Amino acid sequence: MPAHGILLGAYMAAWREISSGLRFPEGPIAMPDGTLLLVELERKTLTRIARDGARTIVARFNGGPNGAAIGPDGKCYVCNNGGSVWTEDQNGLRPGLQPDDYAGGSIERVDLATGAVETLYTKSDKAPLRGPNDLVFDGQGGFYFTDLGKARARERDLGSVLYARADGSGIREIVRGMLTPNGVGLSPDGKRLYVAETLTARLWAFDLDAPGRIRRTPAAFASPSGAQLVAGVGGHQLFDSLAVDGAGNILVATLINGGITVISPDGKSVRHLPMPDPLATNICFGGSDLRTAYVTLSAFGRLVAFEWERPGLPLHHLNF
Repeated sequence: MPAHGILLGAYMAAWREISSGLRFPEGPIAMPDGTLLLVELERKTLTRIARDGARTIVARFNGGPNGAAIGPDGKCYVCNNGGSVWTEDQNGLRPGLQPDDYAGGSIERVDLATGAVETLYTKSDKAPLRGPNDLVFDGQGGFYFTDLGKARARERDLGSVLYARADGSGIREIVRGMLTPNGVGLSPDGKRLYVAETLTARLWAFDLDAPGRIRRTPAAFASPSGAQLVAGVGGHQLFDSLAVDGAGNILVATLINGGITVISPDGKSVRHLPMPDPLATNICFGGSDLRTAYVTLSAFGRLVAFEWERPGLPLHHLNF
């Protein structure tokens, strides 16, 4: 289809469609061979998108596959949120409340050569996993992930942030009591952890003292989770998953006001890049120079791409 120009300040992004007909895509991974991996939440699959847009199912899941990332063993690690009740109408496809057949959340690992799915974790040192959502690997053999929790008709879980070893040897809850923690990413120097909250549309940051060890801000009354507020946006919009570019800017996929919210590391600059779907759920970088941004547009099931103004941040175990 033809490219469409979208103005972001003085920067013009021309997006192009890579694939359509997806069933709520999320967790995109731009592979070195030029293909894209992503999950389809409603279809419950890990799907590979070829350069020409052709789709191949790599693995099938129970529950609800969500965020995904390549680990140190070359396998794909997937946050499984346990599933959702789905609605589809003129506004597109979207997940909702905890389903009747909900069996808990988990972290799963997929062998990309065989499609075999292995359950790595179903609980932390504190509690069972409820709704794992997104994850990011560090360079020390572990990964951070968010547990957004589940919602029911009259109540909602408080969420958490956890750190786990990729070999299955340990998992710890490092933050609890967040309201729908979703996107997660690391700063270029690996010393800050960013977490986006969905319902508050706020981006928080935690300074890291060591792998899986956060330094909480002393102002507990202002931030019970111990985080520092980077930015919050007003109006009717929600935050989803995120990526970080090479300059440290945080690009947060944004719902309702569908698009990408670009936030500087100090939070002083906040820009919005509109996208053609009310549910822009995730973004990743790929291409030979990591300047191609891939965005999952989930309400109407599309994967699109555009060239970003600078390279994205290389990811551990994928880009180096």
